[in-house]
Order: sequence, then C-alpha cells, then structure tokens
Amino acid sequence: MSVEDQLELIRRGAVLVENEEELRAKLALGRPLRIKHGADASSPRLHLGHAVQLRKLRQLQEMGHEVIFLVGDFTARIGDPSGKSQTRPLLSAEQVEANAARFAAQAAKILDMDRARVEFNSRWLGQMTFADVINLASRATVARMLERDDFAIRFAENRPISVLELLYPLVQGYDSVALEAYIETGGTDQTFNFYQARTLMRSYGLEPQCFITMPLLEGTDGHEKMGKSLGNTIDLLDTPAEKFGKVMSLPDTLLTKYLLLCTDTPEVEIEELGRGLADGTVHPGQLKRRLAREIITLYDSAEEAREAEREFDIRHKPGTDVSALERVAEEVRLPARVFAEPMWIVGLLSACGLVKTNSEARRMVQQGAVRIDGERVEDEAAEVLVREGLIVAVGKRRVARIVREA
Repeated sequence: MSVEDQLELIRRGAVLVENEEELRAKLALGRPLRIKHGADASSPRLHLGHAVQLRKLRQLQEMGHEVIFLVGDFTARIGDPSGKSQTRPLLSAEQVEANAARFAAQAAKILDMDRARVEFNSRWLGQMTFADVINLASRATVARMLERDDFAIRFAENRPISVLELLYPLVQGYDSVALEAYIETGGTDQTFNFYQARTLMRSYGLEPQCFITMPLLEGTDGHEKMGKSLGNTIDLLDTPAEKFGKVMSLPDTLLTKYLLLCTDTPEVEIEELGRGLADGTVHPGQLKRRLAREIITLYDSAEEAREAEREFDIRHKPGTDVSALERVAEEVRLPARVFAEPMWIVGLLSACGLVKTNSEARRMVQQGAVRIDGERVEDEAAEVLVREGLIVAVGKRRVARIVREA
C-alpha cells in the first residue's frame, strides 16, 4: 500500500492527524512502525465507543504496522480526569489486572492479537526512583499543565487539583519515551496528553511521535459520550438482539456518524446517505436497520444479524400476539414450589431475571410495561398463578417463558 493510500485510510473519521508531514516521512521509511494505544484498564466491558479506536488500530495493523496494546496498570492507580471535572476512582492492582484481561479478550473481536504486542507500563514506571520522578517533573511547567481545559476550569473555580493529576500527562508521555513510539492513537480527550508526549520525547532526544485522535462517540441517548455509568452503551458483548434494539433507538442525527466510525461503508456513500436523510429520500428507520445489520455482522455474524432483525419485528410489530412473543422468549426455569400458589408480580419479575431490583419491577408495572400472556398488569400488588409456558414480558425486549424445574 502506497504512503498516500495509507494516509487516506488513516484520515478516515479522524479529528486530527498530528503531524501529517512527519507521519508521511515515517510511512515512507517502508518498515513497520510502532503504534501505541493505551487501554482503559478501568473498564471491564468494551462498547462501540472503544471500538472506534480499535478499528483504527486494525487498519494500521493491516498496513503492516506493529500495534502496542498498552495496559496502564500503573497509571490506573494515579487517576486521570481525561476531560472530566473530577478524578477517576483509583483501582487496586487486582482490579486492573482483571479488567485488563477482559478488555484484551474483547479487543480480539477487532484486533489481530497474534500480531499485537501487549505491554504493561508498570514494567518501567514501577522501577523509577524518586530522583527519576524529579527529573521527569523538571521537564514541564505548571503553566503549561494548566493549559489543559479541565484543569483550567477547576483552578478557576477553586476546586482541588492534586499534584498526582499534574504528573499524569508526564507519566503517560513517558510511556511513549519507554516504547519509542512512532504513532499514538486515542480519543480527542487525550489530545493535551499527546502533545505533552511529543514535547517530552524531544527532551529525551527522541524523534517525537505523531498522533491520531478519533471522535468520542455519543451513546444511545444521543447527547453524552458513550459510557457504562450513563447506561447509554452498545456493548460488544451484548446479544445480537440487544445490539439491534439499541441501534434502532438511536437518534436520526447520529446515523451517518455511526456509519463512518462503526462500519466500513465508503465515505462517498455515507455523504450521499446524509443528503438523502436531509431531503427525505432516505428513510431513517431503514438506514437504522442497515446500520444494525452491519454492526452485528462485524461482531457476531450475518446470520445472527438477520435473526436479530426478525426478532425485532416480532417484538415491535403492531398487534403481535402471545404466540409470536413465545417464539422469541428466553426459557426460565423456576422451582416447583412457585407453582403451588399465586406469586406476587414483583417477585415473579425478579425470579425470571427480567428486572434487577424490586424497585425496578414496581416502576415497570406502574409504567404499564409488564404483560402476562399478553395482558397488561398495572397493579403492583397483583398476584399471578404461575404455570408451565406462562409468557412474562417487561417492555419491548425482555420476554421469558416459564418452565418448571425438573
């Protein structure tokens, strides 16, 4: 692949490629380049927001470059606001190790892990002496650190900023020094840290890395960055049916962005589809179906994508009867004792695993989201006679068929 072809693919979806002329020169060397990407060891589950970064790494792998999957096991115990107004909670070594293992296993859905190099930054940061830390700190100024937006805001509002937080960009930058990275990839929330890494590498006499920043993907709410704490994620480990339903719930305004960042649809076609959405010649519902099928095909299979669409239609088609719901219901086995007498609706929903708490069960009943054999239940004090084959549904996607335990 030519240098210009590589650059064209690198630019796809990117917010910033810094510095493109330097990157062109590195690519012209004609040898594999070391690509550094920091893993978020604070999260045990990957979602499509993470996948935006990993898909870019896969593209670089396919160009023949070496991806270094850097697990920040040391830095996870420092705390990085990363554009937030407060410090992330610190994690224990055990938590980081467990999360990193799950993260890497899920990343294998996108990256070729046989061709990726996994590093843990405790290997070099854990060996630093206090003199080494002082030497590292001497290479930056507080004034430069306060140029970071979230630090500047907190400083102006007289909210605390720990010295550890000020050190974080230097520690992350030192990772690039230790790895002698040619390129780093990440989200736009890491831009300040990436610039710090370039400066730090120069101070150590190294050629500064280039970097590629990718957009932060909004979640299913259409506004906030996709994140577990907000409950707006589409997880790689979601079932195909869950993925399909979540994609169908996306705001129309996000469809072209998702096509660009989450699929391999050509940019020219995405631009054409965007114009069609604007002038009404492209139906957003049909485009959501296409997007859902493509995402599920990438992470599951084409057959599962078709089945997920079929299930979605059964669940959402007006006038869907109990027999249709039964075909998509998940079998739930309950002990024989619950068949002896009527069961409280709230307890039944919990026993079937359709809700997480009794409070959620009550709320679902109050909202009219609960149906027993197709009949809506609106009284949270209602009792249900449990029997073989009973269909219990909460909302549009959670359906159970009760079976007696052997």
